[in-house]
Amino acid sequence: MRYDYNRINVVVILLISLISYSTSLAQERKSIQAVRIQTAPKIDGILTDDVWQHIPASGNFIGHEPHNGKEERTTHPTQVKVAYNDEAIYIAAYLYDNEPNKILRQFTQRDDVFEQNDVFGVMINTLDDGINETRFYVTSAGTIGDSRNSLGEDDFSYNVVFKAEISFDEQGWYAEFEIPYSALRFPRKEQQEWGINFFREIKHLNENYSWNFINREIGNTNQYNGKLTGITAIDPPLRLQLYPFLQGTSTTLNSLTQNDFSAGMDVKYGLSDSFTLDATLIPDFGQAAFDNVELNLSPFEQQFSENRQFFTEGTELYNKGNLFYSRRVGGRPSRMDTVESQLYDNEIITNNPSKVELINALKISGRNKHNLGIGLFNAITKETKAHILNTATGEKRSIITEPLSNYNILVLDQQFNKNSSVTLINTNVTRAGDFRDANVTGVLYNIYNSSNTYNSTGEVKMSQVREDGTTSGMQTAFSLSKTKGKFRWSLAHELANKSYNPNDLGILFRNNYNNFQGELSYRIFQPVGKFNDMNVRLTVNQNRLLDPGVHTMTSFGLSTFFFTVKRFAFGGGANYNTQFKDYFEPRVPGKYVLYNANAGANAWVSSDYRNKFAYDVRASFLSYKEAPMKGYSLTLEPRYRFSDKLLLVWKSIFNLQDNYFGFVTRTDEDVILGQRDVKSIEHSLRGSYNFDPYKSINLRFRNFWSTANYSSNEYFTLNPDGSKTSTNWDTDVYDPNTNFNIWNIDLSFNWRFAPGSEAILLYRNQLFNQDKLANLDFNQSLENLFNQPALHSFSLRLIYYIDVNKARQLFKS
Repeated sequence: MRYDYNRINVVVILLISLISYSTSLAQERKSIQAVRIQTAPKIDGILTDDVWQHIPASGNFIGHEPHNGKEERTTHPTQVKVAYNDEAIYIAAYLYDNEPNKILRQFTQRDDVFEQNDVFGVMINTLDDGINETRFYVTSAGTIGDSRNSLGEDDFSYNVVFKAEISFDEQGWYAEFEIPYSALRFPRKEQQEWGINFFREIKHLNENYSWNFINREIGNTNQYNGKLTGITAIDPPLRLQLYPFLQGTSTTLNSLTQNDFSAGMDVKYGLSDSFTLDATLIPDFGQAAFDNVELNLSPFEQQFSENRQFFTEGTELYNKGNLFYSRRVGGRPSRMDTVESQLYDNEIITNNPSKVELINALKISGRNKHNLGIGLFNAITKETKAHILNTATGEKRSIITEPLSNYNILVLDQQFNKNSSVTLINTNVTRAGDFRDANVTGVLYNIYNSSNTYNSTGEVKMSQVREDGTTSGMQTAFSLSKTKGKFRWSLAHELANKSYNPNDLGILFRNNYNNFQGELSYRIFQPVGKFNDMNVRLTVNQNRLLDPGVHTMTSFGLSTFFFTVKRFAFGGGANYNTQFKDYFEPRVPGKYVLYNANAGANAWVSSDYRNKFAYDVRASFLSYKEAPMKGYSLTLEPRYRFSDKLLLVWKSIFNLQDNYFGFVTRTDEDVILGQRDVKSIEHSLRGSYNFDPYKSINLRFRNFWSTANYSSNEYFTLNPDGSKTSTNWDTDVYDPNTNFNIWNIDLSFNWRFAPGSEAILLYRNQLFNQDKLANLDFNQSLENLFNQPALHSFSLRLIYYIDVNKARQLFKS
């Protein structure tokens, strides 16, 4: 306890020092004036409208990468103009290029803007706080994108409705934006004071520029906005957008066809100038992308990406502190795996749903004029039951595997000094009936000093789980970093006790740790010789258990990154890990498996994506000291751009763990380990044919095959000191050999037929097989997979965007 008090005192002193000396980043800011217009320009990218002829232009863009601070090329000048009226702000960009035939124009779909094309972006900060801004992009192929950026972190899942069009001539290309006020959040006052910046990327020159200078060496890009003046007497509009949808699905499995029809609506409503309500009513996520499922031999669950739009869009506030793993909502029932143990004689399970159905969900989020961000998330899921049949009597019964449940998050995030924040977050899960409830509260800070030279972050989290009593736990993390200059360093410490558990709404693989980390890095910010970018990093980690206070492992790592002027990237690294006491592999509290020290290396290359053919290659090797265990990995990812409309990317991953050993099962007396060869092969294909920026055919294919082969018949019992003793294990009792194979295809046609509106026609094919035939090779396993019943699914989803404010004006007129 004495150590903890001293540590807290140091942190408090550090916080007071940083806060006392924190001020805004001093810089010289450009200014551009918006001109009020009576007649809106036609948004077609052709800048011949009369309104543009009488508005002064601003230019003199400054290099961002690779030549930070260098004036723009005289052959590639950029000019911008800004206008506004009572409905929207309008922006015209003149993007000159003396070699317009070299401008890359790869077609992509919304938000996929940083491909092989030029890009122009508009960054608007309506609070001019140097922290939060909304970004709008258009590419030289006409693709639009938008994101929400906070403290330098982009969230491209954020979507609003705006217009942007382009045109070309012999002098270059041009972009024209209409950004309605419904896409922005700004205070209600006579004179608006906004921050603004503009961004241009010239892909064939491998250069990008900003209107207001951004110093790459210090701070975040948000802190370098210029000023937008002249906007007066505008009112925040009624922000009410409706997204009603219809979806029909036909699914066939084992010659049985099931047809489903659903309808629902997403709603966005501006509660005030600053806060927005997002709600999904009667949701249907049937078209969410498939998960990359793998053979999981670890003691931890596999973590999946979130593919449901409602849970990815605008969740920046809720992700503070990593306490929100959205897949918990509508995920696996908490007592699904206990059903089999509750069966009586002659009973079988006829249906045991693997997912909980979501009834509805809502989010309220925003930030007021004092930079206080407030977020409220709430979701309700249905009661889920497993159905049981007595084959002797015909009697049916059910077991509740997940009751009616409520998931709630509250966030208060105070930002200040244009570079810092303090956050309070609380997550809560309440389940009906005799099921567990959970609550987690965290206090976080992220503070920079006035010159953005140093940064300190910290968090303290407390968890409570109520099930047969209340169990409380604690987790802390603190870091101090140098964030300016070519040479940088950081020190960090993280701690969690045995009872810390945020997993009802979050995800945590390990608790009971007391870890220390250190890092030293060197990077360049201006080209040096053949390199536009270079980064070398050294890391050291010491891992310990908190209770008992034992050392588990120390690791050392080296990683490098090099990026040439010709856009060829390469790098690699090496690592060394001391002897490792793994307290999680045995699945028994207090026991551990002892692994020998190991060393490894990796290398990778990535060619220039501007070429029609490009590739990524990555290889790694790991070897254990005084043990036969070795690991190999190879990733090949070639890509070919057949035209500006068609791109295919193939990826193959080969992994082999040779002579590894790990957990098999446990008996009343012993933990049984086994020696195994684990190999996996994953093939995937991503392809898209883009008719234009609004219509595309998209293909996503993945086949993952893996085996765990115990054919050496070497099994062990775990000793108290972590070592192992050979034993005879009867595989008739439990056979750990595994052959795992899964196949997924998604083929879709996407059509954005109007702003905010979309039609998606999806075909889905899925195969799965898992058995004990670990000696099969890839082709034999694939043949067995194709003998399994295939799931075929066709679905059509229609989403229509309704702006109630515009509809109301239309009816009035």
